[in-house]
Amino acid sequence: MIDLYFSTTPNGLKAKLFLEEAQLPYRAIPVSLSKGEQFKPEFLAISPNNKIPAIVDHAPTGGGEPVIMFESGAILLYLAEKIGRLIPKEIHGRTEVLQWLFWQMSGLGPMAGQIGHFNVYAPEKVPYAIDRYTRETSRLYGVLDRRLADREFIAGEFSIADIACYPWIVPHQAHGQTLSDFPHLERWFMAMAARPATQRTYEGVENAYAPKQSLSEEERRVLFGQGTSPATS
Repeated sequence: MIDLYFSTTPNGLKAKLFLEEAQLPYRAIPVSLSKGEQFKPEFLAISPNNKIPAIVDHAPTGGGEPVIMFESGAILLYLAEKIGRLIPKEIHGRTEVLQWLFWQMSGLGPMAGQIGHFNVYAPEKVPYAIDRYTRETSRLYGVLDRRLADREFIAGEFSIADIACYPWIVPHQAHGQTLSDFPHLERWFMAMAARPATQRTYEGVENAYAPKQSLSEEERRVLFGQGTSPATS
C-alpha cells in the first residue's frame, strides 16, 4: 500500500495520475494547503520542503522499511522503476523520458505556475510579470507542440513524461494560452484526457487555477506568505 499525501494541484495530480495508470493500491491523504496542514510536524517529517505530493511506500521492492519520498518528479521516477513500466529500460528511450521529465520540472511547471499565480491569485495586476510569464509559457507550449508533431506521446511511448506534463496543461486558460494555437499539443491533450486513468484522477476535481479564486487574507498569508513555518513571515 502507498500513502499519497496530496492536494489537487498540478503536482499533486501528477502522482495520483501515475497511481491510477499503474493501478497500484494507494490511500489518498488530502493536505489542505490553505489551512496550513503542510506545515504540521508530522507532514514535515515526510516532506521537509512543506510541499505536496509526498508518498510513503509501505511495500518497497525487496522489502524492508517503508520508503518515504517528496518531490513529484522523483516520485514518478521511483514508482516507474518500482513497477518496471512507464520508463524504458533501454538507454536511449530512458534518456528521452528523463529529459522531458526534467524539462517539465525545471521549465513548464515553474513558468506555468508563475503565470497561473499572477493571473489568478495575485491581489493586484502586475503587467510586467503577466507579460513575462505568459510569453515564456507560450514558448514552452510551443516546444511541446513541436515535439509532438511526429509522435503520439512525448517520448515515443506513453511514459512518466506524459504523466508529468499533462496536469500542467490542464489549466491552460489560466496560463493565458489557447490550445488551438498548438494543434499537436491539443491532439495529445485530448488523447490524454480520454484515458480512463485520467478520468478517474480528475473526477470531481476543480481546476486549481480556475479564475477567479476568492481567498481570505489568512488563506493568502498561509499559501503565499510563509517561510519555514506558519509563524514565519
